[in-house]
Amino acid sequence: MTIPRRSLRAAGTLAAAAVVGLTGAVLSAGPAAAHTPTWAVTCSEVSLDLTAYNSNVTNQVTVTVDGKDLLPTETFGREFHKKLELPEHDKELTVHLVVKAGDGENFSRDETKQAPVCEGTTPSPAPSEDTPSPAPSEGTPSQAPSSEAPVGSATPSEAASESAPAEASSSPGSSDLAETGSSSATPIIAGAAVAVLLAGGGIMWSVRKRRTAQH
Repeated sequence: MTIPRRSLRAAGTLAAAAVVGLTGAVLSAGPAAAHTPTWAVTCSEVSLDLTAYNSNVTNQVTVTVDGKDLLPTETFGREFHKKLELPEHDKELTVHLVVKAGDGENFSRDETKQAPVCEGTTPSPAPSEDTPSPAPSEGTPSQAPSSEAPVGSATPSEAASESAPAEASSSPGSSDLAETGSSSATPIIAGAAVAVLLAGGGIMWSVRKRRTAQH
C-alpha cells in the first residue's frame, strides 16, 4: 500500500508545528518557573533568598520597614542573598519587599509581611490621661502648706495664759480696808465732834450778845 506524497507532506507539516508549539510553551514557562523570590521575616531580622533570575538583565530589590528604608534599592543578577537586622521595636513592624525583574513585570514581586515583637520586650506605657494640675499664676509663688507651727509663735492656750491679767496680790493692809464694822475709836471721835459743836454754838451766842449790848 502506497501513501500519497501529499499526505506525507501534510503530516510532516503538522508534526513540525506541534513540535514548535510545544517548544515555545516550554520556553515561555521556563522563566516563570525559574524566578524564586524567597524571603522570611522574624522578630529581629529579614532573610532574602532570590534565586534563578535572568542574569542577562538588571534586577532590583528594595526593603522598607514602616515606610523607612531597611535596604535601599540594590541591583543583582542571577541570585541575591542577604540578612537584614530589624531595629528594636515594642510593636509589630510592617516589612515591604519590592523585586523588579528586568525581563518582565510579570516576574516582579510586591509583598508585605509583619515582624512580631520579640519575647521579653517591654511595651512602652500608654500616655496618662490624668488632668494636669493648673500652673500657679505669674507673680504668685507656690507655697506648700506647712504642718509645723512657726518657730517662736505661741499656741492658743499659751497665748491665752500669757495675756490673762495676773491676780492682784493682796497687800497687808487690804484686810483692814475691807472691814466694815465699828472700831474702838468711834466713841472718842463722836465725843470730840459734839464738843466742837457746843463750842461753836457758845461762840456764836457770845457774839450775838455783844452786838445786842452795843446797840
